[in-house]
Amino acid sequence: MLEQLKQALWEYHMELPRNNLVVWTSGNVSALDRESGYVVIKASGVRYEALRPEHMIVVDMDGKVIEGNLKPSSDTASHLYIYRHRSDVGGIVHTHSRYATAFAAVGKTIPVYLTAHADEFGCEIPCAGFALIGGEEIGMQVVENIGKSTAVLLKNHGVFTIGKDAESAVKSAVMVEDIAATVWIALQLGTPSRISSEDVEKLHHRYTHVYGQ
Repeated sequence: MLEQLKQALWEYHMELPRNNLVVWTSGNVSALDRESGYVVIKASGVRYEALRPEHMIVVDMDGKVIEGNLKPSSDTASHLYIYRHRSDVGGIVHTHSRYATAFAAVGKTIPVYLTAHADEFGCEIPCAGFALIGGEEIGMQVVENIGKSTAVLLKNHGVFTIGKDAESAVKSAVMVEDIAATVWIALQLGTPSRISSEDVEKLHHRYTHVYGQ
């Protein structure tokens, strides 16, 4: 079932350690198959070097396992909550990437100091409240606080990113960590200057409508 999607999702999971966004078994990627309405997500507690396409678990929107012999990620309920409340989302990523999570640990948003930030997100990276793992509460925090961003920090926890598909969500996860690292370095040197909201809008429009092929 959904073999092509499971293969693609496994490849997207491999991008997380490749970009230093996860360690050991932390983090996960999910993808929504719009035709069937099923979601594919990583099995819980499997190390990345051991992860294979067959470790991708298929669940329905209520969290019932449709295919797979392992338990799905402990974040599954929150992923499903986001899919149910954001019809534009087709992929979700969760990481504890180091620099972005440092901002989450102190409950701070990441203002737009960098053109790369304006390009990719078009707004600050917000920080949501604290929620325990295992139920829908984290998903509720994501939906309530992410706004027009594709990334949100979870206080004392980590990062969630969303996208039209899993690849877009992975890209956001890579970019938010890169931005957080650069901003942290800048804060050691002095006080960075925020980019005006007008220029942020212009930069984001150029990147999303003009940049690329």
